[in-house]
Amino acid sequence: MLDRILLDARSRGDDVVGCANLFRQAAARVDPARSFVDALRGPELSVIAEVKRKSPSRGVLAGGLDAMEQALIYEQAGATAISVLTEPEHFDGSLEDLAAVRRAVDLPVLRKDFLVESAQVWEARAHGADAVLLIVAILEQQELERMLEAASDAGVATLVEVHNAEEAERALAVEATLIGVNNRDLATFEVDLAVAERLAPAITGSGITAVAESGIHAGADARRMAAAGYDAILVGEALVTAPDPAAALRRLVDAR
Repeated sequence: MLDRILLDARSRGDDVVGCANLFRQAAARVDPARSFVDALRGPELSVIAEVKRKSPSRGVLAGGLDAMEQALIYEQAGATAISVLTEPEHFDGSLEDLAAVRRAVDLPVLRKDFLVESAQVWEARAHGADAVLLIVAILEQQELERMLEAASDAGVATLVEVHNAEEAERALAVEATLIGVNNRDLATFEVDLAVAERLAPAITGSGITAVAESGIHAGADARRMAAAGYDAILVGEALVTAPDPAAALRRLVDAR
């Protein structure tokens, strides 16, 4: 499944390479980026709430989800930032979702996708993204450096995602200051919160803002990540599948 996702990601990246200048021009016309990192630097554990309709591991989660309405629910329930899946084939997301959410809320917004080309960073900014996800596992080191440079030029933050110690070292080597640890294995889709706990000593502190991703469903999970030293958690499935997403989010916020 991961191979198929990456093939699709590379194809979409190829499609937009020639549009970089158009995205740059469009990015110059959108509102200035909101500081994603500053939003996560509060004294308590921050919650990045995710807009997500489906996933490769679980299929359809919330097929009829309205991205803008869901984001407004998150904002009112105490989210610190919003993550929007824009991957179309396997997550049923879109750049239109990203733009709609950015217009609707006052919180910083992350474009979550399998980005492989610098032009996609500018594409994200043109659609209002304040931050982009960069997945170390799918990028060569030179690609990662190039994507970070593009993000700096575009004025967006980068959540650099890692899954193991080797990837964490690569993120540190490029001096990433916002690092996310994904508790989900991208190959098997298995989730283990111990992954974030094992990597915490390498990435928490020293000016790095650390985010724990995936597998966080209850207040006990949030407290576990906070105890490990994480500044924020990113939660999607537990919220979009909840009968009352606002109540589910408030439970996470209150658990801090």
